[in-house]
Amino acid sequence: MAYRPSKRFKKTALGASAALVLVALNAPATLSFAGDTFHSYKIGQSSYKIQYGSWNLIALPDRYKVNAMHAALLHTGKVLLIAGSGNNQRNFDKGTFDTILWDPSNDTFKKIPTPEDFFCSGHAQLPDGRLLVAGGTARYEVLDGKVTRAGGGMRVKNESPDKAVTLKKGTRFRSPTGVEYVSRFDVTVPRATREFEVTYGRGGQMRPWRTKVTAAEARVFVEAVREGRQGLTTEAAQYEVLGLRGKDADNVYGLAERLSTVKQDFQGIKSAYEFDPLAEKYVPVDPMKDARWYPTLVGLQDGRVLAVSGLNDVGDVVPGDNEIYDPQTKKWTKGPFHYFPTYPALFLTQGGNLLYTGSNAGYGPKDKGRAPGVWNPTTNEFKKVGGLADTDQLETSSSVLLPPAQDQKVMVLGGGGVGESKLSTRRTAVIDLKADSPVFRTTAPLPQGTRYLSSVLLPDDSVFTTGGSTDYRGRGASDIHKAQFYYPRSDSFVAAADPTVGRDYHSEALLLPDGRVATFGSDPLFADKDNTKLGTFEHRLEVYTPPYLYRDPARRPVLGAGPDEVEPGGRAAFTSPHPERIERARLMRPSAVTHSTDVEQRSVELGLTRTKDGVTLEVPGDPTLVPPGWYMLFVADADGTPSVAKWIRVREPRTAPPTSDVGWMPPE
Repeated sequence: MAYRPSKRFKKTALGASAALVLVALNAPATLSFAGDTFHSYKIGQSSYKIQYGSWNLIALPDRYKVNAMHAALLHTGKVLLIAGSGNNQRNFDKGTFDTILWDPSNDTFKKIPTPEDFFCSGHAQLPDGRLLVAGGTARYEVLDGKVTRAGGGMRVKNESPDKAVTLKKGTRFRSPTGVEYVSRFDVTVPRATREFEVTYGRGGQMRPWRTKVTAAEARVFVEAVREGRQGLTTEAAQYEVLGLRGKDADNVYGLAERLSTVKQDFQGIKSAYEFDPLAEKYVPVDPMKDARWYPTLVGLQDGRVLAVSGLNDVGDVVPGDNEIYDPQTKKWTKGPFHYFPTYPALFLTQGGNLLYTGSNAGYGPKDKGRAPGVWNPTTNEFKKVGGLADTDQLETSSSVLLPPAQDQKVMVLGGGGVGESKLSTRRTAVIDLKADSPVFRTTAPLPQGTRYLSSVLLPDDSVFTTGGSTDYRGRGASDIHKAQFYYPRSDSFVAAADPTVGRDYHSEALLLPDGRVATFGSDPLFADKDNTKLGTFEHRLEVYTPPYLYRDPARRPVLGAGPDEVEPGGRAAFTSPHPERIERARLMRPSAVTHSTDVEQRSVELGLTRTKDGVTLEVPGDPTLVPPGWYMLFVADADGTPSVAKWIRVREPRTAPPTSDVGWMPPE
């Protein structure tokens, strides 16, 4: 039978012919149009999608457009997009804080009441599926040349052992020379500590008790009441707290060393909340001891969460005072002391140590806390690791625990110079933590130098990387409209379809339960190549469908009925209509990502036994390999085509592992 073109083909052919005629008559004006038309045609072909995948923009109603600074996948399958004030001073001044809940299964959205400014907070998945959100913004930065009132940190002392003292926002402090300063936040100073000492005379007779009182201290940011140079100070002095009477006036006072008009950085908050995915609301818990802006929260093997770094309540990098949240008590206790720059990439490794890759988001001296190393949180020992190239370009780099987690290999990708540097690097490197002397080794380079790269683990054991820019915050129209897969086994990058939307600073990407990848945000400094037009926040939401979802859908592995909980070291049986097609199984921890930092995601290989009507999967028993919490369970065929994920919770260990074996830190 002779081939006859369809009506659809005829229309396509006629359209293409018309386009070619236009090009011939009106070149080169229509050349770009013709090129775009052909590109759209090419990327829509099945053969193209099977090789490169495809991107799709999600229609976002205006009322749900949000400056997505943080993205977290919940065990309900919904994605929490946190903006807070969204890097917008006007929103902050008005107290307008936003959070949106997106359901990828039907592309519906819901606004979530947001009690505080979670802009630049930290977050971590908890064992019961709640999301811990801690820190955020207390005050926006004021740049050099814009500071009109001298300001800085005031240490408030309380010498009374009988009661704590709370000073409200607006409290005034007076210097010895009569200059007044006003506090910008409430501050509570604890009671002083009282100790009793026993002394003895020469003959051994016990003398009367002596009491030693040590003043308590808290810190608050203050500004001079009046503009001008009279508020500048360069020497330490004691300040009277106005409005206090009687003994309070004697016991409570301020101390400050330097109050200046130099740039004033962002300041953090102490607040902490759990987001409940079922009730879909924030629930307050005890605040942290230190205020934190740009902190990293990393889950530990016993379900607790370690909070590190961040800018404190006077805009300084927290000097190393880290703390631990216990989801059972909803309280914070003191953690191991170590200094890190802001948003450090810390990964829980097998055995209980934490690997710091050197990736960070920037705040802090360029010569302090930047070297990668292995940190034992029990002994507080930190061993530096070498081998990493371009160590001056780790800021805004990406880091991932490569799949499967049992291999204990961690990768660093790209990054840039400190601050507003124009430097960016193609460097990637991998460290094998199972080696006798772990060091980084250089691996296949990125196609170009890249900052703010998003890196997402996929259920076929590849790493999907997308977006970023070559310059600071996309300056010079330097957003990279490219994506690629990294294959750890062959140490190679393979091109993927190009995204429509450029993503740089304040952008995120994460794996969805159906095997797609969602991308959000971007906060470019400028909107043009010449850096003359200010940039605007990117509200478009774009989803990538990998090639594995364009293979024969009828042969895609399927998981049926099975349990939604499993013990560490336990087994879980699931039905499947074609168990013979299933070759591998992975537990994939859901992301909680911001500022190119996602220390949550990990992919754990499961033992697999086929039965006549399904599969039985075995979960590793080591909680340092599989921290407690909810995971996406994927099975895949020999080609890497994954099923739709089933959600399953790995329970906390029934007994805590011993400290000598895994570095477990017993609760205080």
